[in-house]
Amino acid sequence: MRHDTFPLMLFAAGRGTRMKALTKNRPKPLIEVAGRSLLSHALGLGQAAGAAPIVANAHYLGQQIEDALAGEGVAISREEVLLDTGGGLRAARPLLGEGPVWTLNSDAIWTGPNPLQALAAAWDPGRMDALLLLVPPGQAEGTSSAGDFALGADGRLSRGPGYIYTGAQILRPDGLSAIGEDVFSLNVLWDRIAAEGRLYGIVFPGGWCDVGRPEGIALAEAMLERADA
Repeated sequence: MRHDTFPLMLFAAGRGTRMKALTKNRPKPLIEVAGRSLLSHALGLGQAAGAAPIVANAHYLGQQIEDALAGEGVAISREEVLLDTGGGLRAARPLLGEGPVWTLNSDAIWTGPNPLQALAAAWDPGRMDALLLLVPPGQAEGTSSAGDFALGADGRLSRGPGYIYTGAQILRPDGLSAIGEDVFSLNVLWDRIAAEGRLYGIVFPGGWCDVGRPEGIALAEAMLERADA
């Protein structure tokens, strides 16, 4: 059955160590780009896409995350220890409900179409257990990565340079329950899904900037200004 909207997991628990002094007293998702926090930018994408429910995880300076989201109707998954993306998503599943979910990192800025809606339009549950949103290195700002995945002609993904994962996806999270570790990356689940031929990707046509380091703030603001020009 085709779904146009999904629950959304916003990843907001990390320490943001690459941001250096900027995250000494505030979590990375609350760093501002063009007058709004990164978390606000990400939440806005989810709200515009009709995501429900929306869940954010919180750990480092987590009370600030909770305060920033107060009144937004976002459920909080509190992590006593950092669980990484895979462990964090598994811990949040009782709040997200059953079935596929959108997940979105809160440290990127986007221009162009809504990335979550772009994923929903391409989602095919008959073939896919995960659909990752990608950009080619030449289209990515704020990173020098050569890419995380190779994209086949049929849309299937394999490991290797070629396309950068943007931090947005649709994922069937059922396989998380079979992973023994408490703290683990979603890469563990992706590798299992890829082995079954059900890991897919699509290329995002708009702008994307990784705001993982201090210099990414100015790059993201310049990208937004170009988009508004």
